[in-house]
Amino acid sequence: MPLDQLTDEEIESEGKEMSFLEHLEELRWHIIRAVGSIFVFAIIAFVFIEDIFREVIMGPKSPNFWTYRMMCKLSEMSGYKDLCVKKLNFELQALGVSDQFTMALTSSLIIGLCFAFPYAFWELWRFIKPGLRPVERQAARGAVFYVSMLFLMGLLFGYYIVSPLAINFLANYQITPDIKNQFDITSYIGILVTLSLGCALMFQMPIAAFVLSKVGVLTPAFMKEYRKHAWIVILVLAGIITPSPDIYSQVLVALPLAGLYEVSILVSRRVQRLREKESRELMQS
Repeated sequence: MPLDQLTDEEIESEGKEMSFLEHLEELRWHIIRAVGSIFVFAIIAFVFIEDIFREVIMGPKSPNFWTYRMMCKLSEMSGYKDLCVKKLNFELQALGVSDQFTMALTSSLIIGLCFAFPYAFWELWRFIKPGLRPVERQAARGAVFYVSMLFLMGLLFGYYIVSPLAINFLANYQITPDIKNQFDITSYIGILVTLSLGCALMFQMPIAAFVLSKVGVLTPAFMKEYRKHAWIVILVLAGIITPSPDIYSQVLVALPLAGLYEVSILVSRRVQRLREKESRELMQS
């Protein structure tokens, strides 16, 4: 049977030690399948690109967007009137002849990446998993699920919380009323994609803590010792991500990031306990 048709379990059961070229061949097929899944979803997205642009990409441009409606309700409860978004003072335009077509292709690829991410990561995990020891596999059980879940949570957080707050502030900011806000569509989509995917990556903090703790670079004691410093960095990041000067927007961004940091401490502690247990068992044997 060809190597690319063998599953990881079959390769392990045969006890076959693969050569460097065979590893490269297997990696090539994993990459091909991962990239292929992205293109499949990208093609589907391109077919429905008009609806996607109207309902999804242009969503944060409208005052009726879910986030702005929730902010208006929050302003009623808190009495802070400036929190309610009633108007977004800007217009979008395509300056280049091919800008709209280019944006359709680019947006389709990005959407394809977002939808195919769980499968693409699963393909990468299938390549990495056979090289792990049984104890490491046990500790990393559910990696695909947790990475995919955190990616989706970060993506939604960036799309529904961070991006609307940033777009609202930048759209309504004017040095003087004589200057009208007319933004290029590429600039608008660039902000939306950068903030959404940026949050999706930031939400991988617990996974990064797991990997760094596994290799011994990070410890829960270190994270606890520098917790206050981390909170300051998180507040600074929240201020950068949400240029709006109101405290409510910054708190909305900072709280989930602080929560992820605390979860990362728990993850690092669990990894340390597993390492200590493994060391004790090794000494006893």
